[in-house]
Amino acid sequence: MSEIISRLEGGVLEITLNRPAVFNSFNRTMALALQKELDAAETNDDVRCIVLIGEGKAFCAGQDLAEVMDPEGPELTKIVGEHYNPIIERIRSIEKPFVAAVNGVAAGAGANIALACDVCVAKESANFIQAFSKIGLIPDSGGTFFLPRIIGFQKASALAFLGDKVSAEEAERIGMIYAFFPDDQFNEGVAKLAGKLASMPTKGLGLTKRAFNQSMTNNLTEQLAVEEKLQTEAGQTHDYNEGVNAFLEKRKPSFTGK
Repeated sequence: MSEIISRLEGGVLEITLNRPAVFNSFNRTMALALQKELDAAETNDDVRCIVLIGEGKAFCAGQDLAEVMDPEGPELTKIVGEHYNPIIERIRSIEKPFVAAVNGVAAGAGANIALACDVCVAKESANFIQAFSKIGLIPDSGGTFFLPRIIGFQKASALAFLGDKVSAEEAERIGMIYAFFPDDQFNEGVAKLAGKLASMPTKGLGLTKRAFNQSMTNNLTEQLAVEEKLQTEAGQTHDYNEGVNAFLEKRKPSFTGK
């Protein structure tokens, strides 16, 4: 059985975490396979949106603890440094929109991988758990970076310390995720969102993503300079010309992602 299943259709690459028997928890094989899939997606011009989803009832329960406890398995340093950190780096550095489609529980590293994506949506029945404190660990996979920036320091600290279960409805209310869908409308909602992103100016979206990444560490003056540079670059794309011409001609634009 392949730990990662991918399907490309209409510019949308759907990547499925496929270890449903253990709620799609990560082992080394799945982590490295996901990294390889993301590398291929970065250089494939046919990929204009990437959706991460889980097989079965869960999105991802985080790390497979059986692997951690295996005397022959990788140590925590290797798991964080070689499994999760490269995945988070790829999600943020690949200049294409990422959608986390949280179809069930997202716990530990699974929750933080979802939050590292550009847009996170969930089933109404899904939930998010910063489960690390329950076994004496700290949030990894970018959790200490993204969570306080998304929902604020106080709320992030409490969720990290207490490991509370956050429903999809609550996650949307506090700004942790973009939206949730009723369970019976989830697949349709994800497909519509991903399809829309895949039809948009991919280069422009990628440059927007780059600007947001740089805003994490820049002051205002530095960020204004970034915007000036990237806006100039965006203005040289095919899709910019198409968008302007379509507006002037009062027609729907046809973006190619270039």
